[in-house]
Amino acid sequence: MFQTKKLIVVIIGAILNAIAMNFFLIPANVYASGFTGVAQLLSSIFGSYVSTGVLLFILNIPVTILGWKKVGKEFTLYSFISVALMSFFLEIIPILRLSNDILLNAVFGGVIAAVGVGITLKWGASTGGMDIIAMVLSRMKDKPVGTYFFTLNAIIIVTAGFLYGWEKALYTLVTLYASTRVIDAIHTRHEKLTAMIITKKSDELKKAIYSKMVRGITTVPAKGAFTNESKEMMMVVITRYELYDLEQIIKEVDPNAFTNVVHTAGVFGFFRRD
Repeated sequence: MFQTKKLIVVIIGAILNAIAMNFFLIPANVYASGFTGVAQLLSSIFGSYVSTGVLLFILNIPVTILGWKKVGKEFTLYSFISVALMSFFLEIIPILRLSNDILLNAVFGGVIAAVGVGITLKWGASTGGMDIIAMVLSRMKDKPVGTYFFTLNAIIIVTAGFLYGWEKALYTLVTLYASTRVIDAIHTRHEKLTAMIITKKSDELKKAIYSKMVRGITTVPAKGAFTNESKEMMMVVITRYELYDLEQIIKEVDPNAFTNVVHTAGVFGFFRRD
């Protein structure tokens, strides 16, 4: 069942991404990151035969199937809706050159796209492509996914440099930097997080988390210093893509739970439930 607020956020995110592409990045031949940049690059190579929006949709079909099987139906469904809407808006929003200054296009395109990506991530969905692949790799290998993002974006930058000159490639780097900084501010830059949840309803909370997330949980006895009341502290390591789902689970099961979410610099061994 669709959540109205979540669907509205996904729609807004898709519109912002399409505006960033058609008003700033595409007219300036500056490339976005991830699958959007790949679609943009392929569209540039094929000319008028196929548009960026159509290519973006096609590229995400196999990724959506993978996400449906490996990540989770709700996350994948909203992510696919985000991709479908962005592809749609890329087709109906005209490509307009608002500025001839390539630096302005690179910065504003990156910032506007990042706002769209950031709010979509914050509400428990994604813009598809590398986000879903990152989820799958994180769950399978429990290793940082930054390498995969870097590799794909490096391929985009190098290819753009060979085809359109290294100046375009350098401005693409500006776009990627601006996007990353804004997404960090809106959502989180950390790939893995540790949630420490102090609750009276640990059994109910454990069942709820296990029903939606494939994560191991460690429980530690806890006692309030002021009230002397006995509780339990639950520790669970998650990826940034699962933060929204965990927040919703805690709100539903125990709104009075105290939760501290901290950056996890490294994880040794497996942190997912078998």
